[in-house]
Amino acid sequence: MNGIEKYFRYRQSLIDQFVKGDMTKREYLQANYEAVVYNDIKPFKNIDTVLKGLFNYQYYNARAKEKKQASTIKDLGYDEKKEYLDSCNYFYSRKDRATMKVLQMIDYKGVEAYFVKVRSKELRGRLFEIILTDYNMILHSTNEQILNSLKEEGVFSEGSRKSLIDGYINQRY
Repeated sequence: MNGIEKYFRYRQSLIDQFVKGDMTKREYLQANYEAVVYNDIKPFKNIDTVLKGLFNYQYYNARAKEKKQASTIKDLGYDEKKEYLDSCNYFYSRKDRATMKVLQMIDYKGVEAYFVKVRSKELRGRLFEIILTDYNMILHSTNEQILNSLKEEGVFSEGSRKSLIDGYINQRY
């Protein structure tokens, strides 16, 4: 088993712990962050397999969430907060680049996508879920380019639905 496979197996164990209630969302996010940032694998410059693309998605998503969380620390100055949020946006853009690469690699086969019902006013009507059935993976994005590509490929359903992981995405951390 290679490093990517080990990571995804470990990630699944974290998800299982979260679903059972043995771990909070914040604990899950921290453990996943540590797993992607402090392991032997770094983000791939050349995404030539779907698993590499999915790893990059997880890596950049974890980094973005960590920067977003840091931006909420009380008593941060404007410049510090802006720096954290700029980093957050950078990592989300890298995550979206990995998402697009994965979708292109699988030629949008086994993909289903739709807007999800969220409590967050900021994300309402913007956050969509992408299900990769052949990889048992759920991705999320607000990226217009990805949204348009999903629509063009005929895999995006209009309207909004409850997320398959509603308890996770609608839980604050």
